[in-house]
Amino acid sequence: MDSEALLSLGPEELANALLLRRKVLKESLPGVIRNLEAEEEALAPRLERSEKSYQQANEKVARLKDVRDGSQSEAGSILNFVKSSRERLLETGGLVNLDPRWKKEKLFEKLDEIEQKIETSALDHKAERLMLDKRKKLIEENESWLMDRKESNPEMSDYIENRRKMSKLYKGADKAHRKMLEAVEKAQPIYEIRMTLMLDLREVRSQLDRARELLSQSDQAIEHWRRRLEEGFGDLGHGFPDLLADSKNVSDGGASTFARKATPKKRQKISSEGSEGE
Repeated sequence: MDSEALLSLGPEELANALLLRRKVLKESLPGVIRNLEAEEEALAPRLERSEKSYQQANEKVARLKDVRDGSQSEAGSILNFVKSSRERLLETGGLVNLDPRWKKEKLFEKLDEIEQKIETSALDHKAERLMLDKRKKLIEENESWLMDRKESNPEMSDYIENRRKMSKLYKGADKAHRKMLEAVEKAQPIYEIRMTLMLDLREVRSQLDRARELLSQSDQAIEHWRRRLEEGFGDLGHGFPDLLADSKNVSDGGASTFARKATPKKRQKISSEGSEGE
């Protein structure tokens, strides 16, 4: 119904319509409330599970971030030492390989030769033991040679050890970062589902509160409009003011409620429009 049609209705017609609406609401609201309660019961545990999944996803991201940040921080502190150590070694000419390729190849060649003899020759236990002792001695000699090189140039040894440690830490940080990004991507749809469920549940609970409020007011509202239809629309005492007072005031030439509440500028405009209409 538009505003013009609404204004054309008399007080009794409006009161009957409002009374009928309140009766219909009283009959339909219990069913509406049951449906909303069922929706709430279905949504609440889904939201709870989603909250738990989202929390777990966030905790995983946080753990990986801590690993990444810790590894990067530790590697960064070592980086300064490695840079300064390299500069000193370059200045002193001490930047030499502790275990050069030719030394490794020579060792591996001898070890392969011994392994071949053990596998292909018909050796007795004594001969085989001699070959194993020879292999052990070769490895020990190489370790001893490396140790001598390290002792003669300890700064070079520290430089290589710290560089390896720094590289390992940076690789660990990169690995944690990649896993963290994967975890963030997996958490995104969980977050979206959580937000949708949260908004849906909030809307259902808002409607449920409103429906319960309307139901609790139904009897009072029905009684109110019954009494109005029976006793009229004037002043009936406490809680029942004169509903036609404003209408009478306008009929007698007074200002409407809208006009009284308007600002002086707005009242001047209303008055001007009224004069033009005359």
